[in-house]
Amino acid sequence: MSALPAGTLMQMEGLAESISASVERTPMERGVAKQRLLNTQVLCKFNATLYFANSDAADSFIDWYLDDIRCIGWFEVRNPRNGKLLTVRFEEGKVGDLSPVDDSAYDSRRAVVMEYIR
Repeated sequence: MSALPAGTLMQMEGLAESISASVERTPMERGVAKQRLLNTQVLCKFNATLYFANSDAADSFIDWYLDDIRCIGWFEVRNPRNGKLLTVRFEEGKVGDLSPVDDSAYDSRRAVVMEYIR
């Protein structure tokens, strides 16, 4: 299984996790709506910021993204919050814009959303 390339670090800045349970709701004339689970597994997502110390690291990430996982492939990453190994992919195959951290433009970062099934 593929993993993020060397030189790509995940920052805690911007880290957010969400869970989307597959629930069907049926409104009732009186009282609260009925709910039932549609799937036993849920889709989990987490927003993260990837940090690149130099332009070579950023280029290495793009090569890995396009050639290794081919934009939509699954890869392994450690959840920075708890250290658990997750098999994830980028949501809709998208990676955010590359933006410089400061005026020197040597180091940069990219905001991404990763999803996995739990």
